[in-house]
Amino acid sequence: MTHSLYGRDVLKMNDVNQAEVADLITAGLTLKGRLRRGVPHQLLHGKNLAMMFFKPSTRTRSAFEIGMQQLGGHAMFLSANDMQLTRGETYADTARVLERYVDVIMARVFDHGTLVEMADAARVPVINGLCDMHHPTQTLADLITVKELFGGTRGVRIAYVGDGNNMVHSLLHAAPLAGMHIAVATPAHYAPDPRVVAEARTIAEQSESEVLLTTDPYEAVAQADVVYTDVWVSMGQSDAAERVAALQGYQVNEKLMSAARPTTKFMHCLPMHRGEEVTAAVADGPQSVVFDQAENRLHAHKAILALLCSIEGQSLL
Repeated sequence: MTHSLYGRDVLKMNDVNQAEVADLITAGLTLKGRLRRGVPHQLLHGKNLAMMFFKPSTRTRSAFEIGMQQLGGHAMFLSANDMQLTRGETYADTARVLERYVDVIMARVFDHGTLVEMADAARVPVINGLCDMHHPTQTLADLITVKELFGGTRGVRIAYVGDGNNMVHSLLHAAPLAGMHIAVATPAHYAPDPRVVAEARTIAEQSESEVLLTTDPYEAVAQADVVYTDVWVSMGQSDAAERVAALQGYQVNEKLMSAARPTTKFMHCLPMHRGEEVTAAVADGPQSVVFDQAENRLHAHKAILALLCSIEGQSLL
């Protein structure tokens, strides 16, 4: 019997259910343990990954490429300029070609619709490596980090402070899927997409989690176990000055962190701008776990690849 994720696409966090999120977290931690013990885990021997990049990347590319190698497979990097897309070939046709060569496609794009078009056309799994609406691979790494820190995810309170961007959308889906409570503080003009919020609240009803939206960062972080932020201006956004002005009261600094629990951890998906969305004292302080998160991108990506591309991935659960 194949695992329930085998052959599936992961374009956003709510493409998976509560049990599957738990499986992905377990798989990531199992693979991390095997790597640290030097135990071979070449579950994808002979498999090939196509990595399509339309945006710059440090963590996503490194973690997918190295992760695929550690799993025994091969990863092929394709930038926008490397493909016939620049000469008018459609995303669907590109996906139909690549599926004849590879076992899985990962794409880092601007428009979420690009991923949907490729996933509809391809007969192999398509993974969202980041788009304007969602960042599921980062969020899985965050859940793995939370489980390491707190021994589990259920009941953990996470507060996000800043812009209502793609990172927030994935966290809104992921937190209730993992049994976590989430509070999001943004300026009213930069609130998360109402459709995503509605989806998060539906999941939360099933998992008995709480979803709070507010414009007050201090309300959001009260009793939080994790305080999370992201850059105020994402790639491709042209209203930088307006965003920075609107978000001045949403900086994660020592005063805001002191309003949370003494044991609260600080998380950031990176890259970060010290002195803008977070102070250097918080980013580099004892509560920060940002580089643990970054490390866990490797294990999260490997978990996704293993469970989507190999029946043998069941051995991780």
